[in-house]
Amino acid sequence: MPIIVQKYGGSSVADAEKIRRVAQKVADRRAEGNDLVVVVSAMGDTTDELLGLARSITDNPARRELDMLLTAGERISMALLSMALNALGVPAISFTGSQSGIITTDDHANARILEVRPIRIHEELDHGRVVIVAGYQGVSRSKEVTTLGRGGSDTTAVALAAALGAAACEIYSDVDGVFSADPRVVPQAQRLREISYEEMQTLAESGARVLNAQAVEFARLAEIAIHARATAGGEGTHVVGGASEARVSGVTGRDDLILLRVTRPERLSEVLQCLDERGACAWEMTCYPEAGFAGLLLSLENVHNWEAVRAELERQFNGEVCCCEQMGAVSVVGIGLGADGTAARRSLETLAGMGLTPHGMHLGSLRLLLLLPADRVKEAVRRLHEEFLGG
Repeated sequence: MPIIVQKYGGSSVADAEKIRRVAQKVADRRAEGNDLVVVVSAMGDTTDELLGLARSITDNPARRELDMLLTAGERISMALLSMALNALGVPAISFTGSQSGIITTDDHANARILEVRPIRIHEELDHGRVVIVAGYQGVSRSKEVTTLGRGGSDTTAVALAAALGAAACEIYSDVDGVFSADPRVVPQAQRLREISYEEMQTLAESGARVLNAQAVEFARLAEIAIHARATAGGEGTHVVGGASEARVSGVTGRDDLILLRVTRPERLSEVLQCLDERGACAWEMTCYPEAGFAGLLLSLENVHNWEAVRAELERQFNGEVCCCEQMGAVSVVGIGLGADGTAARRSLETLAGMGLTPHGMHLGSLRLLLLLPADRVKEAVRRLHEEFLGG
């Protein structure tokens, strides 16, 4: 039978009743004549609650121990969903990331998948069982439990789909697909019926939360089509290969950034090493040695103890790294944006009408990024969406 990989986000398995609904949905899909592998996130806000628990013990939890703690959330979901399916008379078994054969790098809290060895999954599918897999986690070659960073359950699902040669990868959440902006910020945002891997990956890297950027990269490399839609039903969005026509596909923003200004660019490699050792990878980077300037953008989402990182930067670099906090960025994403300066001009004119001048700007082939104060990001997203997409 064809293999279908499904992924259900935390809102879809937030309580016992929702888990039973997902179990029925999985049972119905299996009854259509498919083998099912189901990836689950932690229930509701479990991951945030576990992180808060860790921080009630210490402001700087060891990242290895944090991974040991946080992976418990997905294990709870997988076991409960397996119980719910078995209660429906559908044979099911649950596996952790390591039991599923997901091999990762050693980078705690932000590991990348190196390979997938789904031997046990194949065995259980051959025995007629639905296989439930804990998302967001794997095991390194040194046998350490690791997590994959925000949205890592998406990556788990797509990587498994690629390794299993699945017929489809279906990503379920509380949103019916990919929109031209966050509907909570822009009520007029339009659902995209189809979007290319490249556009989707750029939107995800720029702050759109419906899909994980690494998951889209996996799908592109393995040519796995993703269908993102709401658990409650709907048409959703297909993420597929092939070039789209020149267009603006979306406007997204994030308000969790820190700008680091490195006043001696020749020390940039040392700054990067300091950040890497503390798991604080740069989100964006600009360097102009002749002008005596380098700039790094960090996302607080991927930094577990920013205060400790900042103190270490101050200690090592003695004022040569300036930290500008409460920063944000708005990204206009689409095919052909870098063909000329039209998008940049229109964006600057729109921001000027808001009394804003960007702290920085970068134009690439798929994205125009504008660096703004964090408290102006949502307003700028709305205004730029109106400028480029109407509504």
